[in-house]
Amino acid sequence: MEYTRLGSTGTKVSELCFGTWRFGRETGGVVETEREEAHELLDAAWERGVNFIDTANVYGSPHGTSEEFIGEWLEDHDRSDFVLASKVYFPFDGWGEPGPNDSGLGRKHIRNQIEGTLDRLGTDYLDLYYIHRWDEEADVEETLSTLDTLVRKGKVNHLGASTMAAWQLTKALWKSDVEDFERFEVTQPLFHAGYRDDVKDYLDVCADQEMAVCPYSPLAGGFLTGKYERTDDDDPTAFEGPEGSRGSLDDRFDEYYLSERGWHVLDEVRAVADELDATPAQVALRWLIEQPDFTCVPIVGARTVDQLEENVGATDVSLSDDQFNRIVSARYAEDGERWGHRR
Repeated sequence: MEYTRLGSTGTKVSELCFGTWRFGRETGGVVETEREEAHELLDAAWERGVNFIDTANVYGSPHGTSEEFIGEWLEDHDRSDFVLASKVYFPFDGWGEPGPNDSGLGRKHIRNQIEGTLDRLGTDYLDLYYIHRWDEEADVEETLSTLDTLVRKGKVNHLGASTMAAWQLTKALWKSDVEDFERFEVTQPLFHAGYRDDVKDYLDVCADQEMAVCPYSPLAGGFLTGKYERTDDDDPTAFEGPEGSRGSLDDRFDEYYLSERGWHVLDEVRAVADELDATPAQVALRWLIEQPDFTCVPIVGARTVDQLEENVGATDVSLSDDQFNRIVSARYAEDGERWGHRR
C-alpha cells in the first residue's frame, strides 16, 4: 500500500479510504453490515494497509451505530495508527424526535454532535471532520468559527466539506482566509468515471486550492464493477444484476448511476480491465487515484472481505495515458457531445 498526503496537510493516508456507511444500515428491512461483519472488514482493511476510515454520525440504524462499531474495534488497536473522519449536518435520531437545533451547522448542533461522535468512537480527537452538506440557514461565519475552535482545542485536526456547489465551497474558503479560520482541506463529492463533468467546476476549485478529493460512490453504487448488464438499448435504466445487489435494494440506483454515459464508460472500463488482467472495479478506482490535477482518495464501501480485497487490488494497477484518456473520451459521442447522465 502506498500512502499520500491528504491535500496540503501533513497527514498521510492510504490510496484508498474505507467507507463505513453500510455499518448497521438497514435497507428494505435488511441490515447490510452487522457488528461482527463490520469488525471483520475493518480487520481486513487494516491488514491490507488501509489506515483511512470514513464514517458519519448518522450512519447506521439507529444513527451512530457505525461510529459505535468502529469505536469497539479500535479498543484493540492503536488509535494513532488511523486517520478517522466523521461528519455533521443531518438530524441525529439518537435523541428521539429532532428538535429545532438538532440539525444543520449552527454552533449548538455542531458542539453537541462532536461530543457524541468522539464518545462513540472512543477517541478524544478526529483527524478529519466534514460538514455533510451546506446549510442554507446557518451563517457561514458562525459555522466556520465553531469548526475553527474545534481545531484549536485539539478535538479535530483538519476540516472537510462534502457535497455542495462550487460557489459555496469558494465562499467558505474565502471567508476562512479573510477571518483567519481553519479552512477546508478535503472534499467529498459524488464522483466517478461516468460522472466527471457534473462536478467539473467543483473539482476545478479543489485543484486550484490544493484540496484532496475523497469521492464517495467511486464505483457508482456497484455499477462500474461490471456485474450489471443492460437489457434495453433504448432505455439506459433497464438492467439486470445479481439478487441482493445494490441495484435491487436501492430505489435511487437508476437515477444516480444508470445513464447512456455510464454504459459507454463501463464498456471502456471493461476493455481496459481485459488489457491489464484486472477487474472493472480496479480500473475504475485506479482512474480516480491517478487524477492528475489533485490528490484523489476514493472511499470504498465493500460489503465482503472478497470485495475489499478486490478493491485494494486497484493500488497494484497502473493505467497508461492512453487507457486513462480512453475512459475520459468514452463519456462523449462521436459528434463531441457528452452522453446524457440520466436518460
